[in-house]
Amino acid sequence: MRSLLAASDDCIKVIDLAGGLSFMSEGGQRIMEVSDFNAIKGCPWPDFWTDEGNADAKFALEEARAGRSYRFQGIANTFAGNPRFWDVQVGPIIGPDGKPEAILSVSRDITAIKEAEQRQRLLALELKHRMKNTVAMIQAIANQTIRGGAEIDAVKDAFTARLNTMASAQDILTQTAWARASLKYLVAESLKGHGDLSRFRIEGPAVELSSKTALAMALALHELATNATKYGALSQDDGRIDVTWSVLEGEFNFEWRESGGPPVEPPSRRGFGSRMIERALAGYFSGTAGMDYQPAGVVFSLRGPIEALTAD
Repeated sequence: MRSLLAASDDCIKVIDLAGGLSFMSEGGQRIMEVSDFNAIKGCPWPDFWTDEGNADAKFALEEARAGRSYRFQGIANTFAGNPRFWDVQVGPIIGPDGKPEAILSVSRDITAIKEAEQRQRLLALELKHRMKNTVAMIQAIANQTIRGGAEIDAVKDAFTARLNTMASAQDILTQTAWARASLKYLVAESLKGHGDLSRFRIEGPAVELSSKTALAMALALHELATNATKYGALSQDDGRIDVTWSVLEGEFNFEWRESGGPPVEPPSRRGFGSRMIERALAGYFSGTAGMDYQPAGVVFSLRGPIEALTAD
């Protein structure tokens, strides 16, 4: 047992019920840079922590005294004064009478992980800055290149709007370092520029999208909302849109349903937006997608396997 404790890089401690430090493993002393454990034996364990870590440590002791375990992360300096970030598990040591007789604390040094996360956040912010510069440059090129009458201006406006939608979606992804995006948050952010969100009912379980499917969904939502503003529910004061999704038996179901707008008739031709929604989105989600031009309002539905949502 002594050899095992010495070999571990975790800081394993026994704390008495009053909160005083009574034991620290040899490996723990090494990683905490303790030269003489007797000099700190009996010291209040929460005093090794500051700010939120101190409050968490005190709460952890209360939980352990009550027979429960608690886990937290926080910063504490080694005894040489070097800051470290720790992942801490605290739990009771149960005595023969079935009650806690001492408290076990196991702290793992996760400083390298936290530093890597910080570097990743900084890189994500740098990427966001560069993407905004790129989008601004593309918009400037479009303004200089696409010139003409009203029809050409409409093309330029549509192109710029789609470009801004992609930029907004990338902002959302930047917050999670391009790992995942919450569907509910993505829907709300994508629809903000298309009127009062009180006209939308956004409802569904917690679902995350990969960077690929998030960008595709953002573009689809932009096209749907743009069409609704021009011709559908959002063109009328009483118009509403239900945006709902569900996950059932491994299948993802998404629906956009308009109501309260003018009577709907199927279009004589499909534009780029409709083709993109039905074909490209179905491909990204490895499923099926379709527009149903019901007289009461347009209905768009998307179905696919749940695995496709987070596939890169």
